[in-house]
Amino acid sequence: MEKNKILLVDDEEDIRDILGIVLTDMGYQIFSAKDGQDALEMFDRELPPLVLTDIKMPGLDGIELLREIKRRAPDTEVIMITGHGDMELAVKSLKYEATDFITKPINDDILEIAIRRANERILMKKQLKMYTENLERLVEEKTRKLLEAERLAAVGQTAAGLSHAIKNITGALAGGVFVLDKGFELGNKQYIRKGWKIVKKNVKKINNVAVELLNFASERTPNYQHCDPNGPAREIYELIKPQAREYGITFNLSVDENLPYIWLDPEGMHRALLNLVTNAMYACMDIRCTLKEKDIHLRTLRPKGWAVEYQVEDTGCGMDEDVKNKLFRNFFSTKGYDGTGLGLMITKKIIAEHGGTIDVRSEKGVGTMFSVRLPQTRRME
Repeated sequence: MEKNKILLVDDEEDIRDILGIVLTDMGYQIFSAKDGQDALEMFDRELPPLVLTDIKMPGLDGIELLREIKRRAPDTEVIMITGHGDMELAVKSLKYEATDFITKPINDDILEIAIRRANERILMKKQLKMYTENLERLVEEKTRKLLEAERLAAVGQTAAGLSHAIKNITGALAGGVFVLDKGFELGNKQYIRKGWKIVKKNVKKINNVAVELLNFASERTPNYQHCDPNGPAREIYELIKPQAREYGITFNLSVDENLPYIWLDPEGMHRALLNLVTNAMYACMDIRCTLKEKDIHLRTLRPKGWAVEYQVEDTGCGMDEDVKNKLFRNFFSTKGYDGTGLGLMITKKIIAEHGGTIDVRSEKGVGTMFSVRLPQTRRME
């Protein structure tokens, strides 16, 4: 290996001269210092990887010099020179991470062995640093490739789901156009009205999909406001109650009037709860639902450890385990041609933005309950 610089520190000039000649003959570049303070100044200037210092020196002694060098450059190797009566100090120096110690009078062979060991440690540290840097680079590269693969997979899933949703809508549009054409061909106003109704319905669906995709894709910071957490629940109840009555669904609201004001995004929670209540209505109207009583309950309560819990419970058709496991996947929907799967994706995103959780319990043929829990969120400036 390439020979290193060595800083030689001893208050006796003769020892510095003799050791300097020996070490120079070994091929090292030697810098000498007469005391600890002089050694520190030279160390800062030359940054030698190896220091050879006497333990007992006036002023800043060898132990103090060792500690200061290790503080400035922990990887520097330091060999201590000691007299036979200084063994206790020599052992103490090892506690402060000295590489080795040699005793006076210095034997050239022992000196060479001690320096060779120090150089081996210097080389080992360099190799370890190189291996660590290579490993970090490899991990970073593998992580980047993995994230890229996951991103591409997510893009593929999104594209496939979006393609499926658009295919459903365009298929319905084509059906509506066909009915319209037949109506014009036969001069049948009933066909024309029916076809036009189908077309309008699916044009609206296309617009909704576009808006929901933009909402889902946009990076959005919740607009926190210090407000009553019951507010969004009451708004949804007043909004949906007439529609629920029209479909023969009993819609109930139960709120905890003792809930304290918290920081939340009212608009975001309104959208999330609206998606859940709308899904509950669909479940109650599903033709597979055989229960006579069609009920939806919207509740607020305060569970332990959370600021608020919203519950949306229905007596709809319910779900089996397979469907529950797929609920929050991209574009998964139980509504067939009527659904895009975006609603629950957006709901989950809004709740995640609040630092909350969403859980679902469901039994096929019995009903479903979604539970949304929000923490005591601090206002974001």
